[in-house]
Amino acid sequence: MSPSNAAVVCVFFILAIFFLDRDRDCQISPALWIPVAWLSISGSRMVSQWVGGASLGTADQILEGSPFDAKILSGIIAAGLMVLIARRHQVRTFLGMNKPLLIFFAYCLVSVFWSEYPAVAFKRWTKAVGDLVMVMMVLTDPEPTAAIKKFFSRSGFVLIPVSVLLIKYYPSLGRGYSDWTGEAYNNGVATQKNGLGYDCLIFGLASIASLFDALRGHKRGRVAGPLIAHGAILALTFWLFNMAHSATSLTCFLLGSCFMLIASLRVFANRPGNLHLLVGVLLFTACYATILNPGAGLLESVGRDSTLTGRTEIWTLALSMDKNPLFGAGYESFWLQKRVNAALNYEWKGAPPNQAHNGFLQVYLDLGWSGVALLGLVMVWGYRNIGRTLRLDPEAGRLKLTLLLVVIVYNLTEAAFRDLHPVWIVFILAVAAAPDPSDWAAA
Repeated sequence: MSPSNAAVVCVFFILAIFFLDRDRDCQISPALWIPVAWLSISGSRMVSQWVGGASLGTADQILEGSPFDAKILSGIIAAGLMVLIARRHQVRTFLGMNKPLLIFFAYCLVSVFWSEYPAVAFKRWTKAVGDLVMVMMVLTDPEPTAAIKKFFSRSGFVLIPVSVLLIKYYPSLGRGYSDWTGEAYNNGVATQKNGLGYDCLIFGLASIASLFDALRGHKRGRVAGPLIAHGAILALTFWLFNMAHSATSLTCFLLGSCFMLIASLRVFANRPGNLHLLVGVLLFTACYATILNPGAGLLESVGRDSTLTGRTEIWTLALSMDKNPLFGAGYESFWLQKRVNAALNYEWKGAPPNQAHNGFLQVYLDLGWSGVALLGLVMVWGYRNIGRTLRLDPEAGRLKLTLLLVVIVYNLTEAAFRDLHPVWIVFILAVAAAPDPSDWAAA
């Protein structure tokens, strides 16, 4: 099949799965397409990269960014803010319920002032605020639980099939070469293989959740359409996992899928204590395997060596260059520092790293122990929110708990607590407290 014919087939396939998954009874706001556009960009490439194939690889480009992309993202944020202004009662309630999350964002803003590049740090902070705006739009939707699933599925319905198309028929866009080893890899719509991995992780889990709902009869009689649509996306996701070779994302996907299934069993669904115990065991096992004792052999069972493909070396190097353990280098600023770049260029063979490959370590380097403590507070508070949701809406609670578990495990070997990262958006969605839609109707 020629690339042009394959593109046509891909378009019809995307339209077909959207048609199969439609739900005329659902009252989701059309404004949900705004955060869907944001997630689709963050899960793939900047618009300038799609339009002109531009790269942000040089130091100057990373610091300055793309003015074109800045306008696009600012426009999406502005559109989102207009919607939130119209929902001001819901937004006021949301902000009042999510003070710990707002405190963390406020501390990130304050840390901009001690960054070596405050203008760059502030730009990145505004993108993180954009992430929060999009989450607020999803959680203040008239049907927030359905909106969460549609938020992910609509993006996945486009990005997953297009990734297959690019890898098979447009290799100049869908494949690349490692800066470290020169080895070829598949990236699909993303810019590198780990990006393709977390796309498969997030959108694959969304399809798993939708399949579970369809099988339980939550689609009000419409079972065949959603089963076919999400089954097809899941099949493509498994193919992409095989092409991406992203061990972290695949491990988290399998963990999240199994946890979602186990959490729905009666022994866990009716006994929250058992569910919390399971979460504790899984988190301890993950921390033990990756941080406490990476040589125990658990990593080899999921295709990783005891150094986590060089990550432990990066952790040691980054910690040796840390100079401000209490407050960090400033929001998203550690790897921009001149002395850090000089040390990396001197000590690192090949392309130096630009992230810690551990989300908690990355927060420590950028925000210090103060930032880590605030992030921990947000997690504990968010877990408490999820516990409350489990009692009021078990379906939404299980989904949020699965997402939080996956985000924590993912960040043990990847740095995803950062702006415009889909896993960070998932984290905010998981921990944020959503107001009761019935209160809005009464207001």
